[in-house]
Amino acid sequence: MTSSLDAAQNVYQAVTDRIIEAIEAGAGEFVMPWHQASAGIGRPTNAATAKRYQGTNVVALWAEGSLSGFSSGFWATYRQWQALGAQVNRGERSAVIVFYKPLKGTEDGEEDRPGRRLVARASRVFNADQVEGWEAPGLERPNLAEALPAVEAFVAETGALVSHGHDHAGYNRQDDRIELPDRDRFIGSTTSTATEAYYATALHELTHWSGAPHRLAREFGKRFGDEAYAVEELVAELGAAFLCADLSIANQPRPDHAAYVSHWLSVLESDRKVMFLAARLASEAAAYLSGP
Repeated sequence: MTSSLDAAQNVYQAVTDRIIEAIEAGAGEFVMPWHQASAGIGRPTNAATAKRYQGTNVVALWAEGSLSGFSSGFWATYRQWQALGAQVNRGERSAVIVFYKPLKGTEDGEEDRPGRRLVARASRVFNADQVEGWEAPGLERPNLAEALPAVEAFVAETGALVSHGHDHAGYNRQDDRIELPDRDRFIGSTTSTATEAYYATALHELTHWSGAPHRLAREFGKRFGDEAYAVEELVAELGAAFLCADLSIANQPRPDHAAYVSHWLSVLESDRKVMFLAARLASEAAAYLSGP
């Protein structure tokens, strides 16, 4: 008989394996699953409840969409699609996501939190591209040129000190400031403009900024040792991807991805819960930066 612990570990393994598969599929060009979906699809959304998925489920569904070539960001369980009057096509493969069931004496919740007694359970969902009889609601996505002033205001609202004119992009912990090259040094690509590249980079560094001791105090301690820096980079990657999705900004690969991809894969393969931790911390960072 399978124990609750074994069942939880199987869920973590199944989700992590699929994310690793998507990362490896794009590793040749250092294109991660969150780059391909963040602007065009946005955060994965439950078609029945209209709620956005959170934490690792965001990355898991982006990975599934990337591997399967889905163009929709809407997902739901088989029964939810039926309740919506839709039918999952015969032979379609479901995607595994995670929900957390509270043990006795705790409150229900979707995300694992320190100090809470929760057990991971698997749920299976299908993409809107896999069903018949349902149309996505019209999404009002602002024109990117019009959205950028809002992103500028978003960054300013955080109160972060941003300094330009540097030959690199980074978060200076000692001076507690974000350092960026001048805007005209950013180069566009086939999937994003130079301006979008600038904001994607700024949001990456802003996620690092959120982890300072007097903010979210994000520290990894002895658990990761020499890999702690790579894990923090993964948190910043996911945090930037979540924010880019929310702000409709194309999130293109960073030049330094080559230095981290092998580390990310190594950490994910050795510890099945790393992606869950990184995604949770990235969600917390995005929520913190977005304000109340």
